[in-house]
Amino acid sequence: MNLKIVQNFDSSFTLEPEAKSILYKLLQNETFLNQICQNLNCQAIEFTELLFQPVPYSLTTPKGMPSEFEQYHQSDEYAIINVPPNFMFNAKIFKPSRLCAIYRKIR
Repeated sequence: MNLKIVQNFDSSFTLEPEAKSILYKLLQNETFLNQICQNLNCQAIEFTELLFQPVPYSLTTPKGMPSEFEQYHQSDEYAIINVPPNFMFNAKIFKPSRLCAIYRKIR
């Protein structure tokens, strides 16, 4: 089996305003926020409105995310979650096929 090394991956994307609005509402839904808090053992959490497309692992992206988001991965004050596929479908977002959302833990 041969592995293909990706040198450059364009992680930029643009969401249509209506799709973005629907997705943000879903990501800020109280039931969903409570579910995240249970999994993270925190009192509260808020959506930072930061989204990114996961990228292939490489020498420049060892965490599988654009380098400007690695600061959130390294911080205990933030959590990065995969946007649930049903949220993407409900918002009618098909490109990109996967997104990650960044939440700030409130202590």
